[in-house]
Amino acid sequence: MHNQSPAWLRWLVCVALFSCAAGCSKSPSLAPLKPDAVVLAFGDSLTFGTGATPEAAYPAQLALQIGRKVVGDGVPGEVSADGLRRLSASLDDVQPALLVLCHGGNDFLQKKPDNEAAANIRAMIKLAQSRNISVVLIATPKPGLFPSPPDFYAEIAKEFGIPVDIKILQEILTDNSKKSDLVHPNAAGYKMIAARVAELLRSAGAI
Repeated sequence: MHNQSPAWLRWLVCVALFSCAAGCSKSPSLAPLKPDAVVLAFGDSLTFGTGATPEAAYPAQLALQIGRKVVGDGVPGEVSADGLRRLSASLDDVQPALLVLCHGGNDFLQKKPDNEAAANIRAMIKLAQSRNISVVLIATPKPGLFPSPPDFYAEIAKEFGIPVDIKILQEILTDNSKKSDLVHPNAAGYKMIAARVAELLRSAGAI
């Protein structure tokens, strides 16, 4: 004789499936990048490519991997407050379809409060999204024996529904073969950043 699950168990399974369909997390998606779309990589020395040649910096490597023009706009030593002040002009100049934002490292080096960096990064994302520019976020780790990024990067990405890479810089800066000094990648490290960002873009449907 065929055994049927009790009615209460069937009801419980249905409720669980409905709850997951309604509330389970979904990977962020991005608008597809047209072949002639321009990407703006914006940040500090990590975007500038300190520790490698311009051709080896991650914006140049990213362009090769995604087949789109990538404009690198990184200012060594810049804190996030200064980045926020100059982002509008950079967006005006480049007119990107996508912003890859990597900021906060110099705030940590200068021991500025985390909430200040978080507020500035939020404001930069809002500015880009207000212009219908997609955003991808790269988390920067705090320096130390075991460098790791603050929690606010993941929180901000969830808040705005944007893709984020939390681990790539942490992985690079804990691997001596991938860095040029204590806080900067070398050419191999920058190539890894580009590969990870390209992977994020593919997962999000941008390319």
